[in-house]
Amino acid sequence: MPTDEQIKELHKKHAKTEADFNLIYNHCRVIKAIAMQLLDAKPVEDINRDLVHVGCMLHDIGAYEVLINGEWVQGVRHGVIGETILKDEGFPESIWRIASHHTGVGLTAQDVIDQKLPIPPADYTASSDEEFLIMYADKFHSKGIPRPYFCTFEHYRRTISSINPDKAIEFDALAERFGKPDITALAGRFEYDIRDI
Repeated sequence: MPTDEQIKELHKKHAKTEADFNLIYNHCRVIKAIAMQLLDAKPVEDINRDLVHVGCMLHDIGAYEVLINGEWVQGVRHGVIGETILKDEGFPESIWRIASHHTGVGLTAQDVIDQKLPIPPADYTASSDEEFLIMYADKFHSKGIPRPYFCTFEHYRRTISSINPDKAIEFDALAERFGKPDITALAGRFEYDIRDI
């Protein structure tokens, strides 16, 4: 497992600007806080907390490549880009899969085809407890530009339901499995607004 300093240096290596680094690295810190809060409130037997920590901190390493001049360009590509980066850096599959398998509540090959997404048609769904937890935690914070924000459970569920009602059912199952985070406490800690509409 990489150290926190090695993780930070990897972010700095791929960030084009200080603003990009602050946006994406801090988002990863927030996701780690959400995941750990969920685990503390509702422990998952045999989950690897070290892998959750590292996975949260590296899940969006590919986002630097789709953040161009302050705009997200084909943002859905960041997962597969992150997988490539982490493979090239020599990380094991348990870590690089988290990068490519955390988008939405999981993308199937059919989702990629139906939505005409600019990534290779493949299965990008979570399979391990660590992957499911990080994917779920990631839904509660957005790298919004110009300012990131927290999402309530209801906000994200409404958003995903308008796109695909089946995905909202999957989101409900994740909430049953892991619980719901205390967004108010996290928003106070990180000083981001909460979006509920």
